[in-house]
Amino acid sequence: MHAVRANHWLILAGLVMGAACGAVAHRVVDRVPEWQRTLDFINTSILNPIGQIFLRLLFLVVVPLVFASLAAGVARLGDPGRLGRVAGRALVLFAITSTTATMIGLFAMNILQPGVGFDPIIRGELMEAFGAEAVRIEEGGSLGGDRALPVVMQVIDATLPRNILGAVVQMQMLPLIAFSLLLGVALGVQPSERRLRAVEFFDIIGDAMVFIVSVAMRLAPIAVFCLIFVVVARFGGELLWKLAQYVAVVLVCYAIVILLLYPLLLTVLARRNPWHVLRACVPVMVTAFSTSSSNATLPTTMQFSQRDLGVRREVSGFVLPLGATINMNGTALFEGCAVLFIAQVFGINLSLSDQILVLVLCVISSVGVAGVPGGSLPLLMAVMAQVGVPPTGIALILGVDRLLDMGRTAVNVMGDVVAAVCVEESMRRSDQSITTSA
Repeated sequence: MHAVRANHWLILAGLVMGAACGAVAHRVVDRVPEWQRTLDFINTSILNPIGQIFLRLLFLVVVPLVFASLAAGVARLGDPGRLGRVAGRALVLFAITSTTATMIGLFAMNILQPGVGFDPIIRGELMEAFGAEAVRIEEGGSLGGDRALPVVMQVIDATLPRNILGAVVQMQMLPLIAFSLLLGVALGVQPSERRLRAVEFFDIIGDAMVFIVSVAMRLAPIAVFCLIFVVVARFGGELLWKLAQYVAVVLVCYAIVILLLYPLLLTVLARRNPWHVLRACVPVMVTAFSTSSSNATLPTTMQFSQRDLGVRREVSGFVLPLGATINMNGTALFEGCAVLFIAQVFGINLSLSDQILVLVLCVISSVGVAGVPGGSLPLLMAVMAQVGVPPTGIALILGVDRLLDMGRTAVNVMGDVVAAVCVEESMRRSDQSITTSA
């Protein structure tokens, strides 16, 4: 465990060196095109497999960790009223942070308008380069008419499938969370001795998964270098420069959420030093940034929240797995920015009512977004269609989405940590008040 704590600066160094070396490799290949095949071989046969080993180790433990942590966390709470207080506080925080983050993004896009005056030639090039991929995303998403079930049935299918094992195999986290919560509630009403035995069993499973995470994190500095190198070596800075204003606005919004909104919540609601929390979460943010996956980062998030931030297992085991599925502040922010940017590029004026609709849809659609790289794109296209923005216009931003996906994952994961810390502090105060009055 101590090796993981000491490793976070090595992980950050791996990220910086990977980006720098990838940029150099991209520039060299631009000047010596015959070296492209060699670079492709290095990326696909050496560096990407190393990065994938790290990712697979993290993904490997997600399902058992979420299941064990949620079931044990809910069972440990025991009293349904106590569970309701934790859940209520967490859900309110999730709604506040997602809505506020989206408003920050929409405000910035309206003020700075990076899509206005966008070069039509570049727009054509981007649509030609990524148009096919945009169509593939649209067809693979949930926009088709064949699946136009009533909204209520869609919600039921998404949370209570007929086959829980089939849903788990497909890494659908909402059904797993629903089942874990039901099991935890059922265990919570069992006699105390049986409940404690079940909690102990799930704790053992959770601890074993955390051990696997600690092993994976020893590979993190090298794996992060490989993952970032592959991305930067492929795209370089040319495409990023063409979309620099848009990328810059979104990244600044991410920074505002992490450096202003979250510290404000930590100071006011948790009465904690926000910079201590952010400093302790450097490994969490680097892991989130490099993997672009809330699910893959969840084991690390739980480990550091419990050990370094003092969040009790009963709180972290409930709030963090739930947040990794439904608390997507960065995703909601990104979707709002993307819709307005693409509308500006195409000269589509969205009224105030349209933008309020975008705000609501972004917050709602971010709930349950797949916690994997690029998981928000199909739902983003659905939001665009609702306000009259061409869904295939997403091709304009696909080239830089990997970078923005990394950033929004870091925002998402830190939002879960902040919520867990705030709920922990609120529950401690509540417990003290009850003890004092008794």
